[in-house]
Amino acid sequence: MYSKLCISYGEHPSQFGELRKPKSSILCPVVVLIHGGFWQSKYNLEENHPIADDLTRRGYATWNIEYRRVGEAGGGWTGTFNDVIAAINHLSNLKESYLLDLSNVVIVGHSAGGHLALWLAARNETVQSESHFIELDIPIKKVISLAGVTDLKKMRKIHEEKGIKSPVDSFIGGTPQMVAERYENASPMELLPKKVEQILIHGELDRHVPVQQSKDYYNKLKEQEGNVSLVVLPDVEHFKIIDPTSIAWNSVISSI
Repeated sequence: MYSKLCISYGEHPSQFGELRKPKSSILCPVVVLIHGGFWQSKYNLEENHPIADDLTRRGYATWNIEYRRVGEAGGGWTGTFNDVIAAINHLSNLKESYLLDLSNVVIVGHSAGGHLALWLAARNETVQSESHFIELDIPIKKVISLAGVTDLKKMRKIHEEKGIKSPVDSFIGGTPQMVAERYENASPMELLPKKVEQILIHGELDRHVPVQQSKDYYNKLKEQEGNVSLVVLPDVEHFKIIDPTSIAWNSVISSI
């Protein structure tokens, strides 16, 4: 048995999260869930409902967050980034009322949510002086990227090669030639956080975000002695990795 609450962390309709918590009188570890959809407003946090339910049944409090996306006022650069920080910071306001253990927060992001999760790992250990972003107040213990976008420039190039208008452009607000500094501040491959534990889980058959995204990030970060591990799942495609009824989901549970 568990409770589910919809809680706002800001004034915009997309600035809210769903808090699921087991009925317990002890402090609960927290898993923050960040959904994907290439940062576009036509996709939402409902994607994560099955895994939120599964994790909560296993004894975790889950904070399934929504955020402003491309197609909404304030979405993209920099609103999306600041929203995921604000959503996590809001856990401080919920800690006492809902008995949340914020000493061991795990971030799980899928696809574009994996990008945001890895970006948060960098915010966790960066000197937070840039005027673009608000400060992240809650330390992150671990980040798990599920089929995550690790390299915005390469993801954009993959879309171009397929003849697709890349959602990366609308998310960042231009091409790498137009807004180079934004790509440097937004792409995990450019930031390479070393201290926070990062686990990359990716299906070999992923056609939406190629597994090479995780392999390249892992190799580059490993060269710099970063705290990273990689799990490549054979015969697994993009969405199977967030299906709690699949064998692939066991890898996620083990990592958490």
